[in-house]
Amino acid sequence: MNTQIQRQSLFVLVSILMLWNRVESIRFDLESGHTKCIAEDIKSNSMTVGKYQIVNPNDGHPLPDSHKITVRVTSAYGNSYHYSDNVNEGHFAFQAVEAGDYMACFFASDHKPSTSITIDFDWKSGVAAKDWTNVAKKGSVESMEIELKKMFDTVQSIHDEMFYLRER
Repeated sequence: MNTQIQRQSLFVLVSILMLWNRVESIRFDLESGHTKCIAEDIKSNSMTVGKYQIVNPNDGHPLPDSHKITVRVTSAYGNSYHYSDNVNEGHFAFQAVEAGDYMACFFASDHKPSTSITIDFDWKSGVAAKDWTNVAKKGSVESMEIELKKMFDTVQSIHDEMFYLRER
């Protein structure tokens, strides 16, 4: 019975940690000859990173020549922070100088016949933009492991106490 309680507690802890992680990327279709813009409200002095990539419609084959886009990222005041022309993927990173809505606009050249381009776009700002994998050092991971063990013991004692009260 004790191992079952440990498994349940561990399952609850892992479930909470899995729910904590959020996905912040989007996938959208862009018709040739059209523009699609996405806005993000960014605070002043916030770090911002973005990554975009055209999804290959035919896995195992090279990307068609018609699948190229132009990308421009501008601030609410019209300042340009990123520009790429005739690309199938790219990324940008900058520190926002002014607060407000920043626009990432994607443009696909006009083709006959018209084609639809699927784009994966991931845009993060503020704390989410920080690369936390490089922040974690061995010492901090070990201290986090100790804290997790303490939390597990606390959950275990609460669980045992609930069974004790139930029996009474």
